[in-house]
Amino acid sequence: MHAHFLGICGTFMAGLALIARELGHRVTGSDENVYPPMSHVLDRAGIAPISGYDPAQLSPAPDVVVIGNAMTRGNACVEHVLDNGLRYTSGPAWLSENVLADRHVIAVAGTHGKTTTTAMLALILDAAGHDPGFLIAGAPLDFDTGARAGRGGPRRLFVVEADEYDTAFFDKRSKFVHYRPRTLVLSNLEFDHADIFDDLRDVQRQFHHVVRIVPGGGRIVAGAGDRRIDEVLAMGCWTPVERVGDGGDWSADPATPDGGRFRVRHRGRIVAEVEWGQRGAHNVSNALAAIAAARHTGVDPRAAARALGRFSGVRRRLEHRATVAGVAVYDDFAHHPTAVEAAIGALRGSREGGRVIAVLEPASNTMRLGVHRATLGPALSGADAAWVLAPARARWDVHVLEREGTGIRVRNDIDSIVRECCREANPGDAILVMSNAGFGGIQERLIAGLQARA
Repeated sequence: MHAHFLGICGTFMAGLALIARELGHRVTGSDENVYPPMSHVLDRAGIAPISGYDPAQLSPAPDVVVIGNAMTRGNACVEHVLDNGLRYTSGPAWLSENVLADRHVIAVAGTHGKTTTTAMLALILDAAGHDPGFLIAGAPLDFDTGARAGRGGPRRLFVVEADEYDTAFFDKRSKFVHYRPRTLVLSNLEFDHADIFDDLRDVQRQFHHVVRIVPGGGRIVAGAGDRRIDEVLAMGCWTPVERVGDGGDWSADPATPDGGRFRVRHRGRIVAEVEWGQRGAHNVSNALAAIAAARHTGVDPRAAARALGRFSGVRRRLEHRATVAGVAVYDDFAHHPTAVEAAIGALRGSREGGRVIAVLEPASNTMRLGVHRATLGPALSGADAAWVLAPARARWDVHVLEREGTGIRVRNDIDSIVRECCREANPGDAILVMSNAGFGGIQERLIAGLQARA
């Protein structure tokens, strides 16, 4: 089968293309801008992405066109597909029909921690000998790819990062509804994606859609004490639920303040101990969810804990990029005030002395719309100093953060932030860059600026 992917350089779509190639399909695809790192990943797999959406790329017609959710009416290739009656489908539907139909699917959903928890589960199941399939919307450091079909072992396991964003221009359901999980992780829930959801209730309704399709013989692993998740489950739940977190079925006894070592309790009994290189309470929560979900597939918690002991993490999740003249530069994907606060807290907890300097690009649609304007300043307050880039298309006056007396400095250009950060950073300090976009390559520019100063 010849499958052509529109929007192939997105992390999710690139992962699908890699799986399709692994399954023996002929794979082509295009994107508006063919860019690394995904273009490099695709090139290594023998897939050469086409730059742009000239309809000529669809002649001769492929067997199926897989349309990414960034594609809209008016796109030249989309219009060609519709005008000529070509067979088309969405990415999630393609995955469901071609890969997941006979698999035990473990879907990881929630506002925060999906990528990291999915990567943890993939490593745990791989270490247990299951050869799991997985699709991770990020770059896991323990694998050379973020997606593979895998054989899944006797249980036919597949782990998927289950995003609540909509499926395609022709299917406005959340992606995760297509995955039909047998094991579902609902780690946490907050309002996000204000560009497609009206309010929190709207998000919860989509989460309940996936809860409704988990079989009675399956398992839901849910965050303990999360009122929003409680409300989703109260809409109706037909599957056994295990709670993760303080007061839940699974909990952690910290042996170190930074989360580098902790004991795992299951219904009060110590069942494992994790000692690893990750830091922060949010990562401990992610690990508990991964251990609980893996146990539902038959993996002993002690084996899961041993695998987590060598978990290297995911790129752009508190990733140490460089240390120059005693100043460390970290990169994180934080795109929501809760994630911003957690990243700052985790970095502070992992360091002895020195300041934490936060540098934020509020790049997500929700951030640019100003939905989180009241909580963004408090989220940054854990840093000793903070710079925020005012996005060009913001729907609110980001400079109000300066006028609120928070000590936050808002700048309209990246050069000013680089210049001021490099001037003020001292040996022992850490600069934490946070964005879910490219941020104009500020990470490398900060490193270069520190080198020039040294």
